[in-house]
Amino acid sequence: MEIHTDGACRGNPGPGGWGVLLAFRGRQKELCGAELESTNNRMELMAAIQALESLKRPCRVRLTTDSVYMKNGIGIWLANWKTRGWKTAAGKAVKNTDLWRRLDQACARHEIDWQWVKGHSGDPGNEYADRLANRAIDEMLAARRK
Repeated sequence: MEIHTDGACRGNPGPGGWGVLLAFRGRQKELCGAELESTNNRMELMAAIQALESLKRPCRVRLTTDSVYMKNGIGIWLANWKTRGWKTAAGKAVKNTDLWRRLDQACARHEIDWQWVKGHSGDPGNEYADRLANRAIDEMLAARRK
């Protein structure tokens, strides 16, 4: 299973969106959503959460993100946050704990190979997920104007 995720925010905080492209055996599925008031980091996390929670059974996954925050959170910080009771090394509460806990739970079901790509560098899956995230914001804002 190949998954590409991205989050977008217009203002930080501001209207935010997340996008996911899932690909498996030549088939693709899109997921996206938006929130009126969010941050870019929350949308990056939400994209990964929604992708992993959408899988009906445990899978081997290659999940690609352009989020350094998520890459460091998963690869470096998460284990220590859990050991410290969701506190940073400085003793402060971890930001976005609700989403980090949810992501940690979603990850437990799957074997995940985390990949990082530089955003807006031409990676087709990342660019696709970015378009989905921005489309979700546009559709949410258009619906609110009606």
